[in-house]
Amino acid sequence: MLISLLLFSAPLLLVIADTLLPSAILSASSSSSLISLEALSSHFTNYDFRYSLVDIPLISIIRSAVIFCVYSFCDGPRLSRGPYLGITTMCSLLSLVFVSLKASYVFGASGVERAEYVRATEVALFICSLVLAVGHIVVAYRTSCRERRKLWVYKIDIEAVSACKNGFPRYQKLLQEERVK
Repeated sequence: MLISLLLFSAPLLLVIADTLLPSAILSASSSSSLISLEALSSHFTNYDFRYSLVDIPLISIIRSAVIFCVYSFCDGPRLSRGPYLGITTMCSLLSLVFVSLKASYVFGASGVERAEYVRATEVALFICSLVLAVGHIVVAYRTSCRERRKLWVYKIDIEAVSACKNGFPRYQKLLQEERVK
C-alpha cells in the first residue's frame, strides 16, 4: 500500500515536501521563529538579496502552489502531454535559476563571517530547494509517461474490441482482393 501511495501520489507528496522542508530548514537556521508575523515582517523589512534567505521558502511555496493547481486541473490526456509537464518544467527551471543566482550572492559575500552551523543550514536550504525543483521535473515527466502509456494501451484495446465486433473487416477485405486477382 505504501509503494502504491508513493508511485501514484508522487506529485502530491513532492508538493507537500516542497512546501514544508525549506521552511523547516530556514526556521532551524534562524534564531527567531518564522511562524510569528512580527518575525516574518522583520525579515521582509530588512530584506537584502545577498543575505536574507526568506525568499527561498517563498519560492518553493509558490512553485508548489502553481504545480499543484495545474496538476489538479489536468486529467489523463492533459497529464500525458500538455500543461502539467510544461508548466512544471518552466516553474522548476525558473526557481533553479533564481536559487542558483541567490547562492552565488550568498556564498560569494566574503565580508560576512558566519558560524559553521548557520553556513551548513544555508547549504542544506539551497541543496534542498535545488533537489526539490529537479524532483518536480522528474516526477512530472514520469507522470506524463505513465499517462501516455495508459492512453496508448487504452487505444489499442479499443481498436482490438472494434476489430472483433466487426468480424475483422480488414481480413475480409484482403480475402476479397485476393479473389479479384
